[in-house]
Order: sequence, then C-alpha cells, then structure tokens
Amino acid sequence: MAIIAISREVAALGDEISVSLVDKLGYTFFDRHMIEKKIISLGFSEEKLKKYDEKKPGFFASLAKDRDEYFDYLQLAVLEAANEGNCILIGRGSYLILENIPNVVSVRFVANDAIRKKRLMTEFAWDEKQAMQRIEESDANRIGFHKSFFNIDLANEARFHMVLNTGIIDIDSCSTIVADLCKTLVNPVQEETGKKKIAEMLEAQRLVNKLIFEYKLNINFLHAVVKDDVMILQGVADSVALSERAVNIASELIPNRKVTSAISVVQDFKAYP
Repeated sequence: MAIIAISREVAALGDEISVSLVDKLGYTFFDRHMIEKKIISLGFSEEKLKKYDEKKPGFFASLAKDRDEYFDYLQLAVLEAANEGNCILIGRGSYLILENIPNVVSVRFVANDAIRKKRLMTEFAWDEKQAMQRIEESDANRIGFHKSFFNIDLANEARFHMVLNTGIIDIDSCSTIVADLCKTLVNPVQEETGKKKIAEMLEAQRLVNKLIFEYKLNINFLHAVVKDDVMILQGVADSVALSERAVNIASELIPNRKVTSAISVVQDFKAYP
C-alpha cells in the first residue's frame, strides 16, 4: 500500500509508534539496527559508520571522502528497503531520500523537552541533567546530520505530510492516525507509480556504487537519474576521457538502457583537501 518514512526527536516514541503500526498494517519495520546491518553488508565499514550515522560529522570527517561513501551506501540501503514495499523506515533522512515519491508518506514525531526529559529519566534511571544532556546532544546531531548530508533545516517541517506531538497524543492514537493517512493518500495508481520510481532510483544508485567502489572511477559527486527510460550520469570529472569511460562501463552494466553523460569536466578539480 505505502511506504512510511519516519523522522523523530529522541524520546518522542518513534520506534514504539512504528511497532504499533506494524501490528495495524502488517508492514516490515526497518529499525536502526536493520539499516545499520544493511549499510555494512553492502560494503561500508562498521568503524566508519560510527562517525556518520545520524550524527553531525566533525570538521575533518565532513571533508573526507568517507562522508560521500557513507551517503552512497545509505541511499542504497534505504532504496533497497523501500523496494520491498509496505514498510516503515525510521531516521537517517529516509523521508528525504524518498521525497516526492507518490506512495511514500512522511511523518515526524515530536514532544516538548519536559516530556522527553521525563521519559528518558524513567527509561534509563537518569537524573535531570543527564536526560537534558542526551536531548541536547541528540537534537544537535540530527540537525547537523540533515545540514551536512541534505543541506536542509530540520526545523522546517513543511516537508512532512504530518507532524504529531506525542506529548499529547498516545502511541495507539498516533499509529491509527498514520495508518488512516496512508489509506487516504495512497491509491493504487500512486502505489504503482511509486514502485516504478523507487525501482529506477535503486537501479541508478546500484550503478553509481558499482562505478565508484568496483570500477574505482574518480568522479566527484557522481549521481545517476532515470529520465524517459534513459540513465543520465551526473557529477564532476577531471577529463572527458573519464566521463566517456563511465558511460561505456554503465552501458555494459545496463544494456537495456541508453546511457548519457551530464558530467561536468573541470581540470584540476579537488573535492577534498
């Protein structure tokens, strides 16, 4: 029926509501650990993952090539999960990776600091100071993560279909509201259109990862999109020859599609210090 992409503040009950949605809809819930495992299984190292996963990268980490590698693996992991259909994805900017796909419903869960603080104190037997430190750290990391990887302000909630305050709406009511929203927003035509779009995005991201990690093509900001059944490569290369090599390899990897290049050629371009 739909794919539900969830964003949440710490202690805003995002996981609990997701579990309730699974009970109501029978969907697969890709929680934090499942997405972590998927990213690692695709080829990104567990050690590197600790620097970037839902965190604001440090200054040097934000400039490192590992950052772009993480983002490529993250997008692939989210798209592979979404391609299974009828699922719930939580965190890691999944609602942005899947933005504007017709069968994706994006929801954010929030609560005020006093309520979140009380929940953390109860769950972990923390004092007030510890709970507040956790809230401030988590909020800063998530804001930084969104800014670094998506260049968006997390405070702008206009990107979501719905924002629910779990300080005044309980878990069962939240999951009922979201389930009803999915049934209202996603019709069979949107579902089929969305499935096709996700399959195309997944094909494009798999191609990008192959070109970068298997064929070691040094094309900065490499991205691929499908438009009118044509695979278009985008990015920045330091020579026409490199751009042409990317097109030739891609054409061999996906012989069923025409491949064209929109790669910019800039000599002596350096994306990293």
